[in-house]
Amino acid sequence: MQRKWRVGATAAMAAAMMLTGLAGQARAQTGQPVIASVDLTGVVDPIIADHITSVIQRANDDHDAAVLITIDTPGGLGSSMDEIDEAILGSAVPVIGYVAPSGARAASAGAFVLMSSPVAAMAPGTNVGASTPIGLSGGDLADKVTNDAAASMRKLAQTYDRNADVAESFVTSATSITAQEAYDQGVIEYLASSQDDLLAQLDGQTVRLANGTEVKMQTAGAAIEEEPLGGFFGFLHTLLDPNLAFIFFWLGLGLVILELIVPGHIFSGTIGTILLILAFVSFGVLPVRIIGIALLVLSVVAFIVELKAPGFGVWGITAIVALLLGGWFLYDRAGGVEVSPAVLIGVAIFAALFFGLVVVKALAIRHVPPAQLRPIVGADGVALKSIGPKGGLVRVSAEEWQAVTAGARIREGTPVHVLSIDGLVLTVEALTDEHTSAGQRAPVSEGGNPA
Repeated sequence: MQRKWRVGATAAMAAAMMLTGLAGQARAQTGQPVIASVDLTGVVDPIIADHITSVIQRANDDHDAAVLITIDTPGGLGSSMDEIDEAILGSAVPVIGYVAPSGARAASAGAFVLMSSPVAAMAPGTNVGASTPIGLSGGDLADKVTNDAAASMRKLAQTYDRNADVAESFVTSATSITAQEAYDQGVIEYLASSQDDLLAQLDGQTVRLANGTEVKMQTAGAAIEEEPLGGFFGFLHTLLDPNLAFIFFWLGLGLVILELIVPGHIFSGTIGTILLILAFVSFGVLPVRIIGIALLVLSVVAFIVELKAPGFGVWGITAIVALLLGGWFLYDRAGGVEVSPAVLIGVAIFAALFFGLVVVKALAIRHVPPAQLRPIVGADGVALKSIGPKGGLVRVSAEEWQAVTAGARIREGTPVHVLSIDGLVLTVEALTDEHTSAGQRAPVSEGGNPA
């Protein structure tokens, strides 16, 4: 099987190389310039960084006319930004950084990517800047990081004879300017309403690369080769979204708490844990602020305290306020990363309803007086799964229950007798002839009815 897999993989690679070679020969015969186009949208993370650097490398290998990076990002991880910048600065093919469409932004890491590009362009109605580094640490370390980022931004601007003072202010003062201001102040070279407009302006222009080499642009009539991220990696990249991270955090937390309060909900605990992991992974990439995390933790504590008292009182109000403030201050808003107000309000309403209704109801069921559960105690059923001291599954009174046994393990399909109930977990024993002779019901069938 492994040999067949290797043979198939080798054949697929050979076919891909052959198709690439044929495409390269076709382009060579027509003499048509090719521009590789890739999007930098969403958070700058390792996934999008690897994709962009690979596109730049392929463009260099194929001797394309240029690489076009269309930018719309609030920023992201510094290491991923550095990876993209290094690929651009080391490229022998001109890289065009283009902030588009109207309404897009090149904030934080996006501004660095734009400034590292030999050609910097923006569409009307876009903005660039707000690149002050934000992290969980403070003090001198934060100053050192900011100074280093400011020096890097100034160096990038000077590489292409751009306005270094304005570019540096993106870092030192979190300045954000419009496309028209960037053009007027010499931060970018081109103001273009569309991709076609930009390529028309670029055709025939001489561009200086980071290494000092000058390249004459050939963009008129160029074939644009789109380089999409792909389905699976696109899905992973989408997960690293500030709004999704916030939603995953609260939904995951609610499911985990439900599992802790009402044991036996295996899937809710598992799904909740997965969502929390995804949220924390996103938090590691996004510019998270410690005040936001602290407020969210406070909201969780307040919700739990509120469960101890009936109604919706002071602690419930405190929890909602802490949740709203925590979402508002969770990210560095100056860098363009934030939780949408609609999402924030929606999660707050969900949290209030979940803790005020669902969890309270679950607690009420867990603490139902034994008298109300008496019909279950003493009833008979059947083991749907093997039952041991750590748990199993039974069907009693046409319902499925989590169950444990204090004695020997009970095999699947064995008739059982309910001894007691703790919350929603039954303690059972195998149904024997002694129960029948003592006046208990006869063994039950698989459907939970007397056999």
